[in-house]
Amino acid sequence: MKKTLLLVIFLISQTFFSQADCSTALSVCGNSNITYSPTGIGAVNEPLGGCLITGEHNSIWYKLTIATSGTLTFNLVPNDPGADYDWAVYGPNVACGALGAPIRCNAATVIGVGASTGLNMTSTITNAPGGSLTPYCQYMDVLAGQTYYLYIDNWVGAGSTTTAPFSLTWGGTATLASPFTDPTLQPNPFSPPGLPAANPADPREVLICVSPAVFDFSTLTAGILNGNANFVVSYHTTQNDALAGTSPITTPITVNTTAVYYYSIHYQDPANPTNPLNFCRQIGPFKFKQGNITALDKTIFACNNNKAGTATFNLNSANVYTGPNINIKYYPTMANLIAGTAQITNPTQYVSAQGVVYALVTTADGCSDIAEITLSFYPEVVVTDAVLRFCALQENLVTASFNLTTAIVTLQSGTTKKYYKSLQDAISGTNEIPASNATAYISPNGVVYIKVISENDCYAIAKITLQVIPPVYSTVLKDKIICIEDRTTLDAGPGFDGYEWSTGATTQTITDVGVGTYWVELKTGECISLQTVKIYASDQPVVTSIEISNTTVTVNVNGGKAPYKYSIDNVNWQDSNVFTNIQRGDHVIYVKDSYDCEPISISIVVPNLINVITPNGDGINDVIDYSALANKQNLIFNIFDRYGNKIFQADRFNNYKWDGTSNGKKVPTGNYWYSVTWNENDQKNTLFKYTGWVLVKNRE
Repeated sequence: MKKTLLLVIFLISQTFFSQADCSTALSVCGNSNITYSPTGIGAVNEPLGGCLITGEHNSIWYKLTIATSGTLTFNLVPNDPGADYDWAVYGPNVACGALGAPIRCNAATVIGVGASTGLNMTSTITNAPGGSLTPYCQYMDVLAGQTYYLYIDNWVGAGSTTTAPFSLTWGGTATLASPFTDPTLQPNPFSPPGLPAANPADPREVLICVSPAVFDFSTLTAGILNGNANFVVSYHTTQNDALAGTSPITTPITVNTTAVYYYSIHYQDPANPTNPLNFCRQIGPFKFKQGNITALDKTIFACNNNKAGTATFNLNSANVYTGPNINIKYYPTMANLIAGTAQITNPTQYVSAQGVVYALVTTADGCSDIAEITLSFYPEVVVTDAVLRFCALQENLVTASFNLTTAIVTLQSGTTKKYYKSLQDAISGTNEIPASNATAYISPNGVVYIKVISENDCYAIAKITLQVIPPVYSTVLKDKIICIEDRTTLDAGPGFDGYEWSTGATTQTITDVGVGTYWVELKTGECISLQTVKIYASDQPVVTSIEISNTTVTVNVNGGKAPYKYSIDNVNWQDSNVFTNIQRGDHVIYVKDSYDCEPISISIVVPNLINVITPNGDGINDVIDYSALANKQNLIFNIFDRYGNKIFQADRFNNYKWDGTSNGKKVPTGNYWYSVTWNENDQKNTLFKYTGWVLVKNRE
């Protein structure tokens, strides 16, 4: 397919340029069609001979070499009804300057569109002079290796004044030599340079990446030849030069995208420099297409979160080039880019400080450009640590309900805040304190962290120190002990911003309060401390025992608050608990403690003393009788001798009486001691003890 295209290009090219002298005749490559519009003559007005006696007019010379023997015909057709074409064939194997008479010649006057001339298989003439009206001559029998010259002239004279192109096609059984049709010489198809243009009729396009570009044409050669040995490619600025192989471009030159350039392929027989095939050329046009791109320097931003000093950049977001079918590689330095080393393989997650990286942008056509990407941090989120102080909760004095949203950690607008218990949680965004809890966050002394996030989704983290404001209590408000019947004043002391008592009072003090439990809310700033105070009824003293010895009464007391005072008439008071010279009979003992409350009282009886008994049966002073106390609790009546030995115990069985006997026998006359104890039937079961002595006179 490529070979055919080259041949067609070659034929078309001859429409515009060719050689007009025998010495510079164009070699005919194979049985390819020819189209040409000759204008003028070459440098030499050749002696033509034969039927051509008037010289050249608008002429072209071709040289053809026979590849295989056989018959040879051609058909030459003018493309304009006013054009008149003459022609002649010289050979075989003649040289320019010594061509001799043509072996075929036709100068017949043939005018009109479609009026063709040439060689065919039916004509028998070999020479047709002007005016003969014989358009065709007899075919030629040719042998392989023979060379011939074909002269074609667009005659202008009295009968024709028109110049116009012609078309020539070959016929017969012979073939013309061409290296381009010999698979032993050209095993591979040639590959024209560049890519097809958008319009297939236009020259192919070779991409250049800069403009103006200095281009080395030799870089196209290997691709065009496609491995075909002994072929040579030259490059030219005109078709004429390409056809003749003249004025080749041998060094890099500055090219542009408006000019048409030509490549010319010819065979070079390594064993025979004069081989006619060496002069057979295929040519083709091509142009240069601007393919350079301009990569844009860009600046991209990322977050220097929490002053880490680095950020994660998405290099692709720089959009240094937006065209299709591109490949972008990123490098940390220009030196790395040039060397192709240390390519950045994670461009969407590139962690870096502020700086510059470089992007190599390459198109599918192979053009490239370099862009500089500046890595910058978004404006820093500025935060400051803060302290929150909130009042202790009354139900748990080591905690407070903190409103975290009140912490002023930044003055920047357009930020959002999130709250976390730990710095790591804040960094990772895990275990966030719900917004519903942030306004009433219950905590003891400690810290939380606020993540302040900007509109660019950058953040900084501030530490919030939480301080529980301890309750402030009155140092003067103390529990009191008063007499149950008394009233008193409670004073919370000065220095508070407000007071509210359980009684409803809002003063520093409350008065005329009795025994009970009270509270006061003490306001210090915004905090309120609830302080409870109790007024206790004083403990009354308790008479634990009464000891009566003859006329002496001893009162034993505990409880209440010492020292105690004692009275037997509730008027006159003494510090001593001993009363002397108490008359026989009923009395009331009064006791009060240091609270000076209403005294307690206890009734006592100082009994009549019996100091002598004469148990002789006369009914007078025969016994000591305490049966009157039989209703007392734990009543005990004991008799002791002078040595302290108990000799008798009176109880309910002997009706609490002693008749001067011990174990059924009369005791000796003498003095004896006795004691009577019991618990009084009162709330305290007061112990009473009565002691005395008695003289027993027993007569035998």
